[in-house]
Amino acid sequence: MLILNAEEVRQALPMDEAVAAMKDAYASLSNGTAVAPLRTRLPIPNSDALSLFMPAYAKSVTGEALAVKAVSLFPNNPAKGLAYIQAAVLVFDPQTGRAIGLLEGSSLTAIRTGAAGGAAIDLLARPDSKVVAIFGAGTQGRTQLEAAAIARHIESVFIFDSDLQKAAVFAQEMAGRGRVPKKIQVAASSKEAIENADIICTATTSTKPVFDDKDLKAGTHISAVGSYTPEMQEVPAGTIQRAKVVVDSRSASLEEAGDLIQPIRAGLYDEARIHAELGEIVLGRKSGRESDDEITYFKSVGIAVQDAVAAQTALRNALKMNIGRKVDF
Repeated sequence: MLILNAEEVRQALPMDEAVAAMKDAYASLSNGTAVAPLRTRLPIPNSDALSLFMPAYAKSVTGEALAVKAVSLFPNNPAKGLAYIQAAVLVFDPQTGRAIGLLEGSSLTAIRTGAAGGAAIDLLARPDSKVVAIFGAGTQGRTQLEAAAIARHIESVFIFDSDLQKAAVFAQEMAGRGRVPKKIQVAASSKEAIENADIICTATTSTKPVFDDKDLKAGTHISAVGSYTPEMQEVPAGTIQRAKVVVDSRSASLEEAGDLIQPIRAGLYDEARIHAELGEIVLGRKSGRESDDEITYFKSVGIAVQDAVAAQTALRNALKMNIGRKVDF
């Protein structure tokens, strides 16, 4: 078995390859060659914590992948000097079921989630998109920006976060990283962040919309990755009503995505209006953007097939790069 720590996962899973891997993962899901049950939730009452278990098998043009991710959310961890999110991905040989890899899961999750947004941007954003607005100055906001800069030639970036200090640190750390431009502006308001944006990436835990629909310009693409429970909402119902809505998984989104569930429950949106899964667009079965004025919206709640394909890609690269630690198992 090959074990990869967080830094080794980042080395073995560069963002451009991760974006391509996510397209394969989504195509496999929409093509019916993947098996990815809804995640199992295990509450841990004594710690007010939650563990999630996400198994998946995927078969795509690049091969097969079989893995299970375990993610634990422990709110008391930071007080103990530990990360709030703890995660690991166990990878199996899809031909024999033998355990062949163990990867640090938080870094892999951050990369594959950013790459999902990048895949959506590549398929749905206007080709001439140059200005991106990021909501949420955490890890997910960082990988969303990194992936956006892979998918499009980004010239200007706005970061908005309720914590201005976190936003300032984000701007300092991300400026000039990879293809990200050197100047990142901290927006004083959501309106300032989005009024000129071609691409918006939301990566927050908000329970109410993070921007006003009236401030959104025509032709904008939105990649929303933060609203992953029915109680959360990042994008206004008015935006959902007038956008071309694309999801990672219909079943998972209708079970978990507050951005969609809340407007549906309020009678403001009908699930039949969901245009496509992203994999259907990858496969050419559904259209992507059809005009420069169209508002496109991609909702990702995160699905296990992403982890399986990303982990398989990272493991394959790590073996070529001779990194990680091999142990008998």
